[in-house]
Amino acid sequence: MLSLPQFPLLRVRHNLRRAPCVKTRLPPTMTAAATATGPSTTGVLLEEVDTTRNVQQYYGKTLTSSRDLKTSACCSAVPPSARVRSILSALPDEVLARFYGCGSPLPLGIEGLTVLDLGSGSGRDCYVAAALVGASGSVVGVDMTEEQLAVARAHTQQWASHLGYSNLRFVHGRMERLHEAGIADESIDLVLSNCVVNLSPDKRAVLGEVFRVLKYGGEFHFSDVYADRRLAQSAREDPVLVGECLGGALYEQDFLRLCRDIGFADPRVLSRAPVAITDEAVSAAVGGANFSSVTYRLFKLPAGRLETLCEDYGQYAVYKGTIQGAPHAYALDDHHILQKGKPFLVCGNTASMLGETWLGKHFDIHGDRSVHYGLFPCGPAPSADTAAAACAPGGACC
Repeated sequence: MLSLPQFPLLRVRHNLRRAPCVKTRLPPTMTAAATATGPSTTGVLLEEVDTTRNVQQYYGKTLTSSRDLKTSACCSAVPPSARVRSILSALPDEVLARFYGCGSPLPLGIEGLTVLDLGSGSGRDCYVAAALVGASGSVVGVDMTEEQLAVARAHTQQWASHLGYSNLRFVHGRMERLHEAGIADESIDLVLSNCVVNLSPDKRAVLGEVFRVLKYGGEFHFSDVYADRRLAQSAREDPVLVGECLGGALYEQDFLRLCRDIGFADPRVLSRAPVAITDEAVSAAVGGANFSSVTYRLFKLPAGRLETLCEDYGQYAVYKGTIQGAPHAYALDDHHILQKGKPFLVCGNTASMLGETWLGKHFDIHGDRSVHYGLFPCGPAPSADTAAAACAPGGACC
């Protein structure tokens, strides 16, 4: 394994044409046990201690700006919306320069919501969310690196003056232990995360904490990297692979199982892009595994509201066109795009996501679950691979 100063400049990138972006991650030592989907062990694991120390060192000391990053392995498949791009153009230069995330998991239509950002770093996504939620909403960023928190906090007053209101704060904490950061049960409408969950040595704990803090009707909206198989322990422990967001990537089917175990019954894909690995050494190290960068939407609803299959109750939804930035159509996921005013047949799960969550004020749902017509006629998601698109128990296949 290579020490940080010896890292090669890996040629790892997405096989899509898009604006260049940069991202890398600290190479913590992680074992298969630390990232397993089984119950979390008690106490503080050695791997957790190492990961925490290394991440704090890397983001607090090693990196001084995005120019120090090695590769662009974890780039977003979809550029930010026009409204988000407009907000980004007004952000303080230091916030942008010290931002090391990827993607833009920032949904529109979130006015008035309480938002939590996991691994908020320099605060870029929090600053954008503060503008999106407006004066009646609030945003809190959680990060464990003091240097990054210092950057994020340094410009909050300037941003409040720019917006005309103050609704943004940053706290020190870990995403596996949000209770220690003072995040109360069922207090958050929307949790965001920008490609940091793959770094956690205890992903079950992260998802469990997200589920705990979300209100019913809330959502976890986040981008991350996934593998098409379980990686060998040697790959999980390789600092270069972990630093490139590959070694810590979960096998996607294990991730889906974990979601259902936690209570997120029907994960939905908003966007997906393959990660192309052109470096022969990296390709050999991952043993032929393929990787995808995926933005998922996980909704928290009462038990039983989201079923393991897409069931037909004769329901349809109508989009009101009221989400700013989406006046003509709204994409719930990569294969549910609702045109304003046009009835759209939906399964029971989709009806609940559109009508019983924070999205509810933007949609009219017609029909209920009093009459069941069997399975909803499924169609594969156009941007998903064959395995992910297959209509199988637990999958969002409508």
